Amino acid sequence: MSDPQFDLGSLMGMAQQVGEQMAEAQERLASTEVEGSAGNGLVRITSTGDGRFTSVVIDPDAVDLDDLAMLEDLVLAALHDVAAKVSELQSSTSPMAGLDLSALGGLGGLGGIEVEGRQLPEDSGP
Repeated sequence: MSDPQFDLGSLMGMAQQVGEQMAEAQERLASTEVEGSAGNGLVRITSTGDGRFTSVVIDPDAVDLDDLAMLEDLVLAALHDVAAKVSELQSSTSPMAGLDLSALGGLGGLGGIEVEGRQLPEDSGP
């Protein structure tokens, strides 16, 4: 006896659509560049939306041979800035963002699934 509310064909069609949308999103991310910076632009790092770094630009005014720690801090801050922007771009580009998984019943929250010998709580989803 089949559940009239559960249509496997429809679910498979939705999965295929999501897969196609994910592939398109990955292509858009790979072709989108974001820039992070620090020190009012003294250090700029560019990355693609899929996380590949493409350039580092350091203004000569940022280089003080007596204070290389400052330059290191600026590079690290610019890396953090671009990584945050890539993460934000990835979240906004994902076709899974805002997807209502309630039609999957308990599967959306993974309720009742055992992982590494531990039982996940019923409401462990986002």
